[in-house]
Amino acid sequence: MSADLDATDRELLQAIQRDGTVSAGALGRAVGLSQPAAWRRIRRLSSAGILGAPVIELDREALGYGVTVFLGIKLAAKGRASLEDFERAVTAIPEVQAVHHVLGRYDYRLRVVARDLSDFERVLRRRIMTLPGAGEVEANVLLSEERRPGPLV
Repeated sequence: MSADLDATDRELLQAIQRDGTVSAGALGRAVGLSQPAAWRRIRRLSSAGILGAPVIELDREALGYGVTVFLGIKLAAKGRASLEDFERAVTAIPEVQAVHHVLGRYDYRLRVVARDLSDFERVLRRRIMTLPGAGEVEANVLLSEERRPGPLV
């Protein structure tokens, strides 16, 4: 569908990326469309799979999760069953916010949140290191996050 996007579609997508909570009426006004015309375009973009379900981003620090750690995990054994077992188990850990199967030195990159470093150590030792197939682990603690993703279109 990307070849079917016109300039108005791209403007709508940029506005939605800036603020996903804005109404169809406000989006329409921003790009020169009526509310119904903007709504029809948004529905078409959703139906085409370009727009996913809206997600509200929570402030982790305000909720008491002041530490974010990126983990590289190398599986001890590889194979379809071990990948599936690992993925099923790791996605059940609430502190694991993202699971990425990647190429490179590690098989997976995880984004893990914790209340503090001792809480992270507890999650690492009791939950992550006991996962099926978990082998070598590398941890990188997030110091600051300077750039948020910008518009794609």
